[in-house]
Amino acid sequence: MDMHIAPDQPLTGVDVYSLPPDEGEAILRRQLAAAYRLVDHFGWTELIYGHLTAKVPGDKPHFLINPYGLNYDEVTASNLVKIDLEGNIIGKSDYPVNYAGFVIHSAVHMAHASRHRVVMHTHTRAGMAVCAIQEGLLPVSMVSTAFSGKLAYHDYEGPSLDLDERGRLLNNLGEAQAMMLRNHGLLATGRSVPEAFLRLYRLERACQIQLDAAAAGTLNVMGNNLAVKSGADMDRFSEMESAVGIGDLEFAALIRKIDKVDPSWRN
Repeated sequence: MDMHIAPDQPLTGVDVYSLPPDEGEAILRRQLAAAYRLVDHFGWTELIYGHLTAKVPGDKPHFLINPYGLNYDEVTASNLVKIDLEGNIIGKSDYPVNYAGFVIHSAVHMAHASRHRVVMHTHTRAGMAVCAIQEGLLPVSMVSTAFSGKLAYHDYEGPSLDLDERGRLLNNLGEAQAMMLRNHGLLATGRSVPEAFLRLYRLERACQIQLDAAAAGTLNVMGNNLAVKSGADMDRFSEMESAVGIGDLEFAALIRKIDKVDPSWRN
């Protein structure tokens, strides 16, 4: 694929959806490929499963998804697969897509909502563990309060092969941008790749802290008023620190990190 941009084009501090579609897609592909490499870097993979998707700029309801069968450290900007809401591959691809991943992600992308342009779903050990307990995520750390009053839950229905589940999943997500798929895994959305990744990072970290704290002693659960205030303050801080979009500063730093390891994701 012709990437339409210079290799050193900045990947943060820009709204890809305000650019001409081809240019926006080229930058989006590199952002999403970077996110896959970061998920691999942090050890959040489960073999070849789990997905990060992003709506392609333009009027058509197309989104990018990882090539099924590749490890996350093999994903690049050019081998990401473009599909529509029915799972049909748009253009040419040497790879198929995972049907179960298509069902979950197309459900959210069906909303055509700007707050859900990017959808990230993982099967991490900590995330699946917290999704498997009745209490779900508890306000026991600063980072967990980012989700106080803003976290959705969706009951397990099997490995997401039924298209009818899409409506129920979207209905349960509602206005939230983070969801616990009970007995399954984590899901986070965002208006951009950096925003969604920061939200996923915080959700994963909150799950890790809760499990560590529960193993060490009795959980000190915050009261609802304090948890909600803390979450609102975290949102306010993120907005104050952001010149263009939430997560841009953090994502730029993370790109520098993975570039030192292997910059092949840019190709």
